[in-house]
Amino acid sequence: MKKLLQVVTIVIAATICAAAGTRSKKNSISRNLDIFSSVFKEMQTFYVDTIDADKAVTTAINAMLAELDPYTVYMPKNETEEFRSMSTGEFGGIGSYIMQRNGNVYISGPHRDTPAFRAGLRHGDLIVAIDGDTMLGKTHTEVSARLKGDPGTKLHVSLRRPYAGADSVIEVDMVREKIRIPSVPYFGMLQGDDKVGYISLTSYSETTGDEVRKALSSLLDDGARSIVLDLRGNPGGLVESAVKVVGNFVPKGTEVLRTRGRGVLNEKVYKTTGTALDTKVPLAILIDGESASAAEITAGALQDLDRAVVVGDRSYGKGLVQITRDIPYEGSLKVTMARYYIPSGRLIQAIDYSHRDEDGRVTRIPDSLTNEFRTAGGRIVRDGGGITPDVKVDYPEASRLTYNIVSGFWAFDFANRYYAEHPDEMPDVSTFTITDSVYEDFKRSIDPERFRYDRVCEMMLDRLRQAAKIEGYEGDSLNAQFAVLEKMLKHSLSADLDTHRKAIEPLLVREIVERYCQEPGRIASSLRFDPGIDSVRSVLATPGRVEEILKPAGK
Repeated sequence: MKKLLQVVTIVIAATICAAAGTRSKKNSISRNLDIFSSVFKEMQTFYVDTIDADKAVTTAINAMLAELDPYTVYMPKNETEEFRSMSTGEFGGIGSYIMQRNGNVYISGPHRDTPAFRAGLRHGDLIVAIDGDTMLGKTHTEVSARLKGDPGTKLHVSLRRPYAGADSVIEVDMVREKIRIPSVPYFGMLQGDDKVGYISLTSYSETTGDEVRKALSSLLDDGARSIVLDLRGNPGGLVESAVKVVGNFVPKGTEVLRTRGRGVLNEKVYKTTGTALDTKVPLAILIDGESASAAEITAGALQDLDRAVVVGDRSYGKGLVQITRDIPYEGSLKVTMARYYIPSGRLIQAIDYSHRDEDGRVTRIPDSLTNEFRTAGGRIVRDGGGITPDVKVDYPEASRLTYNIVSGFWAFDFANRYYAEHPDEMPDVSTFTITDSVYEDFKRSIDPERFRYDRVCEMMLDRLRQAAKIEGYEGDSLNAQFAVLEKMLKHSLSADLDTHRKAIEPLLVREIVERYCQEPGRIASSLRFDPGIDSVRSVLATPGRVEEILKPAGK
């Protein structure tokens, strides 16, 4: 009880101060903590059922922090280590992604050069037991905790492998190692002869700056005449790493951002400290709605400095900076302590969490209320709502069929079977295609009885029928028309798979190539079917196009 109240005291004091425009008075903090302590003690003494103290206090803390913003969070001891692993990009374990499916946990992909990879673990392996303890029915979190551990420690894993016969249980001994998840899982020249270097950057950890620098240096040495930095799906991470990434492309001492906390003295300026590798090579940055935080600092700063053309969709819009504070008993508090402003002076935060409606809801800042700023060369850019790309990419909208093929693991399972049947047929990442016979085999692998259709059209038609009945339009003639529509909208799985083959084939290519070449192969193969890459190629290959985009309007 005492230690829990100490945690609550510290967290409440910290967050009350963070939420207020000025510091709360000491007597107000003390009074509210006394109230909380008294209520908790009374509940523990008199409530009819037993109260789980850890759960109750954690719920109270989380409810309080939820009133601030989604990024200010309390992490008890069991979550703190995972957060630190994300920050450093390192942890002790076997080096494999896992996933929850059908109430059990499966291997979803080993990393190269890890214990899992060397032991031969495959996509789709069911984790049956670890060190003799059953893992069947366990959660993702429970299994992950058993797989992780101090480097050098041993573990024994029992697996059931699909498409390997009835008796497919495999026993594997491994030794945990320090696993480092790379921020740059793949870089290389784009297929073709246009000498475009490509870097996939998926996170920002302590090693990100060095990884990007190494990749960029290699591409320039190989003769790259332009560079694509892909930040799509990148949720961000360490601010300092974003500054280092930018520093590869702009002169030493260039301001990348300013953070401003509460009070005029709480401003910090971040400038590049290293020598750039190349300040002239044409640079394009790919972003989307999941590019956030440090990824937006990179894209936004290079846009504001007129150093890069930004291509894709508008980014997420996270302009808040967090720091991590230690809490007694090995917990942590990640608390928003500042907003960041990129070189033009704009804040790209999309949601103002300090202003909520009467129901406590928050909304995005409308474009009509955003403000104009100027890049280094005088181009107009706007604050609020994330980074708006200089060149927008229109991605085709995925059909419900392709969504269900992915969410139902049909492509995943087919790739596992393909690999089991063709273990030695290493595909050429740049040319591998789905032949007619392979596609027909995929179609046969889908069980119509188990395939989940999102019956959107049927549901809309049912609602239209009901509305027509309520409005008095029901009749034989209208019912006949509804019957015609119903027949036209009836799903034929085989026909639908043929209709959407062009959209489905890239999914199968990525999955199959990944079985042989892991994540780097998946990324490389996916670039062949990527509208974003097509747009970048067009920008970089067209003479004068980059200069035209970066030129201020009217000049």
